[in-house]
Amino acid sequence: MQVENRLGVYIAARGNRIQIEGPEDAVARARETLTGMYHRLEQGQDLDAGAVESLISMSAEPTLEGIIAGDEGAPPIMIRTRKKTIVPRSATQIEYMRALARSDMIFALGPAGTGKTYLAVAQAVSQLMTGSVQRLILSRPAVEAGEKLGFLPGDMKDKVDPYLRPLYDALYDCMPPEQVERRLGSGEIEIAPIAFMRGRTLADAFVILDEAQNTTREQMKMFLTRFGQNSRMVICGDPKQVDIPGGDRMSGLADAVSKLEEVEGIEITRFTAADVVRHPIVGRIVEAYEGPAE
Repeated sequence: MQVENRLGVYIAARGNRIQIEGPEDAVARARETLTGMYHRLEQGQDLDAGAVESLISMSAEPTLEGIIAGDEGAPPIMIRTRKKTIVPRSATQIEYMRALARSDMIFALGPAGTGKTYLAVAQAVSQLMTGSVQRLILSRPAVEAGEKLGFLPGDMKDKVDPYLRPLYDALYDCMPPEQVERRLGSGEIEIAPIAFMRGRTLADAFVILDEAQNTTREQMKMFLTRFGQNSRMVICGDPKQVDIPGGDRMSGLADAVSKLEEVEGIEITRFTAADVVRHPIVGRIVEAYEGPAE
């Protein structure tokens, strides 16, 4: 069993009772994890290996019960979309989801697999469904990740779509395909490279910039100043994965964070390898690459 293997405990079911044996701290974590699993099933949520792994990881956090039941009677922290209900899978995701619900501009920084973009898209879809915003705008720089792809055939959409594929993937995971296509056709949802944002004012919109570490300083300033009335803006990026010429010193994301960290109304959430919610090996890979140099 996944919980037994990860926490080093023995779990035995006897009728409607469960007995857990092992070190005291491991038993406590196993109890928290099993309680979380029960509540997810009770609420009709999926319980795959990834969900169990996230509950095991969060069992070390004192806030786990608050996620499941809500702190002091408050509703649980979650994002509801047409296809699924999303709950946090790490302690930092709790902080991030709260920021997404309350703040107008959020910077989400950290490695791949921490849910930065996915949760932002889910929150955007939720607000579009409830009418809190009228449009959903997803953008990212059209920059290759360390390789030159050369000439791409087709019209402008064909040329830029490969760069924007991760945004489409998150969108289709939160909305039925026919709704995505209809809203893309009507303009309610727009997916475009950052260059297409110039000269616009993005009002009544939920705007997400992905892979923001690959913007230049000029692009970032241009993008941030598109902010309009009744809008929300989320800027996602991994400061350690800069693919533009000049590297970190030319990144618009690092420059913006250094300038805006103390600005009122702007929140910054920082993820680490411990927050990776993909396969556990992804977290270990991130830690290996980000560890101290020998």
